[in-house]
Amino acid sequence: MLKTLMRQIKEYRTVSILTPTFAALEVFMEVLIPFTTAALIDKGVQAGNMTEILKYGLYMILLAFLSLFFGVAAAKTAAKASAGFAYNLREALYDTVQTFSFSNIDKFSTAGLITRMTTDVSNIQNAFQMILRIAVRAPLTMICSMVMCFVINHELSLIFLAALMVLAVVLFSIIHVVSRLFSQVFKKYDALNASVQENVSAIRVVKAFVREDHEIGKFSKAAGAVYKLFVKAESIIALNGPAMQLIVYGCIIALSWFGARFIVAGNLSTGELTSLFSYVMSTLMSLMMLSMIFVMLTMSTASGQRICEVLHEQPDIVNPEEPVMEVEDGSIDFNHAFFSYHKGSGEDALKDIDLHIKSGETIGIIGGTGCGKSSLVNLISRLYDVKSGSVCVGGKDVREYDLETLRNQVAVVLQKNVLFSGTILENLRWGKEDATEEECREVCIQACADEFIERMPDKYNTWIEQGGANVSGGQKQRLCIARALLKKPKVLILDDSTSAVDTATDARIRQAFAHKIPGTTKIIIAQRVASVEHADRIIVMENGCIDAFDTHENLLESNEIYREIYETQTQGSGDFDEPTPDTEGGEAK
Repeated sequence: MLKTLMRQIKEYRTVSILTPTFAALEVFMEVLIPFTTAALIDKGVQAGNMTEILKYGLYMILLAFLSLFFGVAAAKTAAKASAGFAYNLREALYDTVQTFSFSNIDKFSTAGLITRMTTDVSNIQNAFQMILRIAVRAPLTMICSMVMCFVINHELSLIFLAALMVLAVVLFSIIHVVSRLFSQVFKKYDALNASVQENVSAIRVVKAFVREDHEIGKFSKAAGAVYKLFVKAESIIALNGPAMQLIVYGCIIALSWFGARFIVAGNLSTGELTSLFSYVMSTLMSLMMLSMIFVMLTMSTASGQRICEVLHEQPDIVNPEEPVMEVEDGSIDFNHAFFSYHKGSGEDALKDIDLHIKSGETIGIIGGTGCGKSSLVNLISRLYDVKSGSVCVGGKDVREYDLETLRNQVAVVLQKNVLFSGTILENLRWGKEDATEEECREVCIQACADEFIERMPDKYNTWIEQGGANVSGGQKQRLCIARALLKKPKVLILDDSTSAVDTATDARIRQAFAHKIPGTTKIIIAQRVASVEHADRIIVMENGCIDAFDTHENLLESNEIYREIYETQTQGSGDFDEPTPDTEGGEAK
């Protein structure tokens, strides 16, 4: 884990080295101040020598100034190093997630990934800053102060050493208990973030069903779990203070008692006793800081492990060593393909798919919910890989292609349409970065989007809110289709992407495809027979298998599933997933 995280320091290595250097110099200056104070008292104040007072006073001012200078320098370099380290970590996490296939992303929840990039990285950043500065400063202050104490009077130093050992045992016992609590906190953060994300993204549904109270209850439960763990952990950490005060004051009383006797006996000066008090306080405070460092390190260890889980995750889908850089045509072949979302376990989502589509054909796919329609088309653009068998595009196995080349030539309009905050033009140019406004207008005409864009005040420069919140579902679908058309693909997949448009618009889109992109293979997943009945051939799917593959007319004659769907939609309620009435009993089966 440590090696993985440290690799992200990169260009901030120099400031990461300078920080402990400045911190060490700051400590040396601070340690010399009590020693100089003792000389000022003994040689100047008690002796009534003004020259010595001025000399040692100037030394103290110089040491204080240097300590301040090195302290400021250490703080500045620590901030730069830790912020830069966090920046590199977030960038590495984001870059890694971008390489993930859908199966990799399925392993991590969206809320979990967000927590890793925010809370977990912030914990690592704080811990790194403490390590660079305080983790160097505290032990060095302890060592130097202990050395100076033994130089002044080794007998009195034994009292302070005993107190130090007792305090160390108390503090590290507290840390041991707290560390287990903090390791549980971050799992609760995932649940908290999930609750917020789900509520905000589905706020319209929440309000439509008047479920605000229910969502508030869910959030309160998640927030309450985090609250209880933090209260428990912080309550235990709070024992640091009383333990520290008890031992510090006990140490001061013991030093005062025995120190006074040493002064009376002439074995110790007043200035030396004053210095001892300063060194004892510095050492005990350093130990206190070390205990807090260990608490922070405990928190950051849990965060570091979660971050490394993502950084160590190997993408399931990668480019081959010598990838094919050109897709010849839009022909598609499934050769006895099997596919499962959970490798090595669970039922296959697709079973023995043997399917051959010619380049330029328009293929419809229809079937009940969960029959494997989306799973089938996801394999074409290699969003997932088959478990066995193969999927070929342009006569070559999709696993032989460069991923970018393949996905540029296999454009997918997914079932869940996504628009990003920005203008309509900016959203369209996701399909082609350098597309002109005229090119964008052309594909919008094909997708029947131009008609509503022209009615908008700013037309193609109209601002789209995050997720396309200010456009309707049908408008969002048409913009996504236009965006895919800009790629000029050899294969165009519409995964139920016209479900929110009216039948007349749906027909115009299909007609535009037939005239404008006749050489492109078009695969249309739909719930409505009207959307696929004019396709060259139609795939009927059931339970992850292809039940039939033929023309509309032939399927009506030979395939019971297709005929039932057609009759339900043309004569009944229009929803072929509804139960079929029992003709004998008059009740739903």
